[in-house]
Amino acid sequence: MPPVGIMKSKIHVLVVAFTCVAALLRPGDCFAVTFEELDSRIPQCNLVLKDALEMPDRGIPKDLIRRSKGVVIFPGVWKVGAVFGASRGSGIVLRRDDKTGEWSRPAFFKIQGGSVGVQLGAQYTDLILLIMTEQGVERLLEEKFILGADISIAAGPVGRAAGAETNMGFESGILSYSRSKGLFAGLALNGATLEPDSAANEVYHGKGITVQDVFYEGRGSLTDNARGLIKTLGDAR
Repeated sequence: MPPVGIMKSKIHVLVVAFTCVAALLRPGDCFAVTFEELDSRIPQCNLVLKDALEMPDRGIPKDLIRRSKGVVIFPGVWKVGAVFGASRGSGIVLRRDDKTGEWSRPAFFKIQGGSVGVQLGAQYTDLILLIMTEQGVERLLEEKFILGADISIAAGPVGRAAGAETNMGFESGILSYSRSKGLFAGLALNGATLEPDSAANEVYHGKGITVQDVFYEGRGSLTDNARGLIKTLGDAR
């Protein structure tokens, strides 16, 4: 039987880990935000997207951006692990109109996921998802969308020619990418929950305006920051 001191130390680690994960995932653990604070998140998303497109050898193929029906960008997803692992982040989603090729105004979303296993440390990870089917975009309108549950998700290919050489974008509903150490790489992300951030969207776009209104009706706010992000997507040629 291990000494009492070691047992106490292990129990302490478990308690700290559980407390951190519980705080991270607690539904009500959010603070009221202003329009200006929300708008300031959009340039962060734009920077992550630009970085992903400007890496010729390890970036996201522009061809896949052009073929996608929607783009999800989460800058700085918080990941923590110590026996139990968890992640949580806030970001935006834009839909591309197949007929016009135009991108919608950004809608705010939340991502949350958990895992169990031996994990140590904490880090921030930039996350980009390419939604390759209209069905995938429509599923985002639901209250909660579990990645990989009904629509397949796969680690996306990287590199300038990767998009043209693969049909993965059409075989998989969603392609996922992450960056935690400078380079973008494909990421397996089954089981994470993606859902609209109703409170943020109400502050930013106005009371009564839904994500569906933003995606399909062109309603809601369109700031200079949003225009800059839309331009980056449009320039991905």
